[in-house]
Amino acid sequence: MKKTFLLLASCAFMAACGSNSSSSENGTVANADADSADAAAMSAATRQSDVDTSSMNIGTDRTAGGAGSLAEKGAQLIAQSDCAACHHIDQKVVGPAYEAVAQKYEANQKDTDYLASKIIQGGKGVWGEIPMTPHPNISKEDAQAMAQYILSLKK
Repeated sequence: MKKTFLLLASCAFMAACGSNSSSSENGTVANADADSADAAAMSAATRQSDVDTSSMNIGTDRTAGGAGSLAEKGAQLIAQSDCAACHHIDQKVVGPAYEAVAQKYEANQKDTDYLASKIIQGGKGVWGEIPMTPHPNISKEDAQAMAQYILSLKK
């Protein structure tokens, strides 16, 4: 009797767990893989309406192409670079805080060019003995934008 019960329970368990199909709304049996294949075939444009990008202003930045200020461009360039490893806005890390640099230099073309050259060539001795890593891959224009952003933080 126990053997029969165990056999029937095992069969019922295997029948319940081993099925890879499901019934759809209209009573037909559909393969579970068909749903994922249909989803993969759906174009991104069709799914795009499901995404609300307006809450974070994603994809709606109209300043690309020069409409933003040079300091804003500098802030974006700094955020995309390795500057945060050594500098923060308001506290000294390895190098000086951006606000300390802004306090030391005037927001004029001469100091902007000087700081841009320090970004590109690196330096040592102005803020201590720890050298600033050179960034030769940064263009002069980008370095000037970064320097303008730093100088814009003057209080």
